[in-house]
Amino acid sequence: MTPSHIPRSPDRPPSTRPAHRSPWLRLLPGISSERRGFVLAWWGFALTFGGMRLLTWLIHIDVAGIGDVRAGGVHIHHYVWGILLLAVVGAAGLVERSARARAWMGLAYGVGMALIVDEAALLISLEDVYWDTEGWVSIALALAVIAVVGGVLASTRGRRSPTRDRDDD
Repeated sequence: MTPSHIPRSPDRPPSTRPAHRSPWLRLLPGISSERRGFVLAWWGFALTFGGMRLLTWLIHIDVAGIGDVRAGGVHIHHYVWGILLLAVVGAAGLVERSARARAWMGLAYGVGMALIVDEAALLISLEDVYWDTEGWVSIALALAVIAVVGGVLASTRGRRSPTRDRDDD
């Protein structure tokens, strides 16, 4: 049923919905739907890594109201949330193939990977070395990922074909 304030086109039957453009199509014009997920994964990774470093620094300097996530008195490291997010993205990727879903999954994948890589030093040493010298392994690894993936995305830049991307709903 069409609301009364929206005029109906005489050539469009009342049961069809107006086409909605994907927000990712507006944000990333000219990027193919196949590539958009990779670009969003890279952005998600870089922004989440920077955001987590800022958040953990605020916790480290004891800014009021910001603290660790705890369950039963045990600190839950953010790599746990990254693993859970990657599990959800993996399961969603098994069932969903639309361009819009690939874009959201790409973004979520980048966020999840950043949460894990940010604590790579902890996972390697099995000790909480986040603020120790050994913690720089995580920073070096994250910066290498950002640089290498960004370089690959830039050097393999492809443009979208005007006849493609009809599955962006």
